[in-house]
Amino acid sequence: MSQQTADEILDASYLEVRAKVLELAAVLDRLDRAPGGTERSPRRDQLTQAIEMLLADDPDRAAKVQHWFSRQYDPDWKTNLGVETPSSK
Repeated sequence: MSQQTADEILDASYLEVRAKVLELAAVLDRLDRAPGGTERSPRRDQLTQAIEMLLADDPDRAAKVQHWFSRQYDPDWKTNLGVETPSSK
């Protein structure tokens, strides 16, 4: 099976990606228009940074954005998140 060209990928994905970009723009517009919407917040800053990562010329954007939104590893995550294991029942 041959690898798709950039044009083929763009042809297949353009409308879906365009819709997602428009949806993101609409959410950002609603945030800006809402009372308190232009105030800085950690979540808004996190979104802004992720959008900047998307604009970078980097073939590993998806991995970097996923990592950006991931929690730091917590060795006690089961206890801290209240997850029961079969042996703890």
